[in-house]
Order: sequence, then structure tokens, then C-alpha cells
Amino acid sequence: MIHPTAIVSPKASLDSSVKVGPYSIIDADVKIGAGSVIGNHVTITGHTTIGKNNHIYHYSSIGEAPQDKKYNQEKTFLEIGNNNTIREFCTFNRGTAQDKGITKIGNDNWIMAYVHIAHDCDIKNQIILANNTSLAGHVSIDDYAILGGFTLVHQFCKIGSHIITAVNTVVFKDIPPYVIAAGYDAKPNGINAEGLKRRGFDPEIIAKIKEAYKILYRQGLSLNESQEKIKLLSKDTEALTLYIEFIAKSTRGIIR
Repeated sequence: MIHPTAIVSPKASLDSSVKVGPYSIIDADVKIGAGSVIGNHVTITGHTTIGKNNHIYHYSSIGEAPQDKKYNQEKTFLEIGNNNTIREFCTFNRGTAQDKGITKIGNDNWIMAYVHIAHDCDIKNQIILANNTSLAGHVSIDDYAILGGFTLVHQFCKIGSHIITAVNTVVFKDIPPYVIAAGYDAKPNGINAEGLKRRGFDPEIIAKIKEAYKILYRQGLSLNESQEKIKLLSKDTEALTLYIEFIAKSTRGIIR
């Protein structure tokens, strides 16, 4: 159902089950999948694809041009997966030609009010972004991460799986998997043990993750030395391979 005050381009592709609220605007190159609900006063523009069963609340701006002074009207994209909740006043920008040209948001994410996701971000699945979280360009976030309210993330940072940040955390470097981060700038504060328990991690696996954390942060080792020790520990613990792989691909360095 499309409200009579909504403005939907005849060239837009909306499944017949999509609901669009009053005064929303949906432009020509937009595609929206079955079961999605668009609230009132939402603007969806650009080459934006939205999957199934998403709920976008009012006053959000989805698919606008990137806030990048190098942007020169290139054809770039925003892609949103399935089953996402996107609360009021969120702003998601398309990608830039200088990167892969696409901003991606996966499935089953809970994105609270006033969140900003800048150009070329890659947001995976089952992620929570609390109110007023802001991501600069080219940020990647892995599955099950939780960013507390007012968390700010510098461009090109990588955020690992199962991490959690405290309110007002400012992130300038990469956060390895499982870590609790807090402060300006973000520092490690243990592992997200409670989150791991809720996701069904075996107590023995959690103990191994804690041991890896101590190697990385508590034994005074260099990054290379700690990596080698964690590799030995990870031989019979698949969950620890996330640590090894994450550190290997870090380009900004990890929080220490």
C-alpha cells in the first residue's frame, strides 16, 4: 500500500506488498523487496536496492550522494539486505568511484535512530548500531558487533565480530574480534564474554578466547610475537582463527 501523499517514481521497482507512508519520496533507480515497510517522510534515492522485510522508520535519508568532495556524479550504489530495522533519522550514503562504488548493509541488523553510515562502508549481519553512532567512509563491521550510543568510527577502520563498544567510544584503529572497547581513543577492556554466552559459545571456547586476549594485551609481547602464540593456541580452536585473520588484514593497526 502506497499512501496517496507519497511520491514514488513510476520507474522505481517496488514489490506489490511494500508499504510506503505519507510524504515519502522514492526515486527512479530504487528497488524494494517484498514485505518491506517505509515510514513517513523517508527519502530513498540513487541506485539503491533494499531487500525483503526491512522496516525503515520516518525521516530517514537512504541512498543520497556520498559526502566526499571527490564525488563527481559517478554511478554508485547502496545495497541493503533483508530483515533490517532502520530507525528514525538515519542517513546512509552511496559508495564512491575511488573505492568499490558501493555501500553494503547485510541482513538482520538493528540500526537505531540518528545513525550515519557513510560511503563505501561494509556492514555485515546481526549487528547493532545504537543511537547516534557515526561511521566514516570505508568502515567495515563484521557479524554480531555492537556499537554503543554515540560511537564514532574513523574512516577505513575495521571492526571485528562479536565486539562491543561503550557509549561515546571514539575508534581510530581496528578492533579485533570479541573485544570490549571504550574511551577516546578506544582501548581494550577485556572480552565480550556475556555476548558470547548469549550466542551459545561453549565455556571452554570462551576460556580460550580469554587466553588469546591475554596473549595479545597482557603479556607485553610485540604484535608479531603475540600472533605466533595465538596461532599455536588456535590449532584446535576454530574461533581463534578470527583473531589471526583479522590481525593479518588490519591496515590501520589494532587498538592496544
